Amino acid sequence: MAIQIALLRGINVGGKNKIKMAELREALETLGLSRVQTYIQSGNILFESDEDEPALRGKIEALIESKFGLSIRVIIRTADELVAMAANRPFSDEEVAAAEASFEGECLYIAMMLDTPQASKIEKLESYDFKEDRYVIAGRDVYLLFRQSVRDSKLSVQVDKLNAPVTVRNWNTLTKLIAMSQEMGNAN
Repeated sequence: MAIQIALLRGINVGGKNKIKMAELREALETLGLSRVQTYIQSGNILFESDEDEPALRGKIEALIESKFGLSIRVIIRTADELVAMAANRPFSDEEVAAAEASFEGECLYIAMMLDTPQASKIEKLESYDFKEDRYVIAGRDVYLLFRQSVRDSKLSVQVDKLNAPVTVRNWNTLTKLIAMSQEMGNAN
């Protein structure tokens, strides 16, 4: 069975869309997902399944709606896809270090979308001046490097308009999910 990661958009943020991770793990096991694990409270779920992405997404979204009464979009990536994301980071160590030196908090993020954004939406994104903030679109993922504040960045707002739904994770979360998936793989 393949190790997969479901990334829930907008749960347990600012006191909204609350879901307890222990209850979510139990509920997901009823779908036949095995070895379900969660990481932090923002909806990062690792599990094993041989089902394809659209089927899994549909089942998980339906379960969350029926069990928790929330309409939450789910983005799914395989463990191998996460490893490839990290390996293909388009920003050099020097660029990241420079951003970290001028940034408050996390500066490197990955935005994950259901599908590759349309050319017209990419063109619109390219028309904005994001000052020193940078992005690279790689298929259905967008690498984001912020120089000041994620909260004040026009880039974070515009990336959200590329393709609905999109969910964003900081680089530390991505690397932790990779480590957890590798532990799961080694445990087999």
